[in-house]
Amino acid sequence: MTRFFVLGPLECRSANRTVRISGTLQRALLATLLAAEGIPVAVNSLVSELWGDTPPPRWENALQAHISRLRRRIDAVSDDRSTRLIVEHSGYCLQTAEDAVDAKVFMREFDYARFLGTTDPRTAAGMLRDALSLWRGRAFDLVIQGSLCRTVAQRYETARVVALETLFDLELKSGRHTDIIPKLSELVEAPSLNERFCEQLMIALYRSGQQARALNSYVQMRDRLDVELGVEPTVTLRNLFNAILNHHEALRLGADHAVLRT
Repeated sequence: MTRFFVLGPLECRSANRTVRISGTLQRALLATLLAAEGIPVAVNSLVSELWGDTPPPRWENALQAHISRLRRRIDAVSDDRSTRLIVEHSGYCLQTAEDAVDAKVFMREFDYARFLGTTDPRTAAGMLRDALSLWRGRAFDLVIQGSLCRTVAQRYETARVVALETLFDLELKSGRHTDIIPKLSELVEAPSLNERFCEQLMIALYRSGQQARALNSYVQMRDRLDVELGVEPTVTLRNLFNAILNHHEALRLGADHAVLRT
């Protein structure tokens, strides 16, 4: 089965070997068709994705040439014909097998893990770890992206962050607070200023017997928010700081820390 990887640099593999898709426009075309997730992409949208507002004089011929070249490359490596680049009345469509695109696998596993997390947090956490392991970098990295690719890439990136937040909540529920401290510390120091990660780190540190460090994590986030954005921490984060000072019962091992968010 031909597989496509978009959660990082764009790659195509067949029979455990990498299929080379060369050329900036060929890669942009493939990325656009994959971003559409099996829905036909109109010709004018493809032109915009490949050339923006300055298509070449004979863009119809140029687009058809790129379509034909990509179709031949895919047909040459797709032995089971599960992957096909087809033309429909509304545009061009790349059909793939259900598990052929890493982003689709990630989104499916993420959705199921969130559903399972309410009854089986340990199993759900394991599923999320496996799903997150599919990421190799930024979505559609190293591809010149048009508006469609940028929109879909942002959707995947947002889902990745939410998946991480969900994973750490599940890990805290499962008593794995010590194990997640290194990764959470790394994420809290990242440029994104994610307060949910800070919240989870504070709880993990507190449950690991590091109350002073948990409080210091809040102070550092508060100072960064003030300097970089000119805002205060959310009410949730401020309340958590006070909860740690007062040893709130929801911070105990086995308790549901999520109640502090309300």
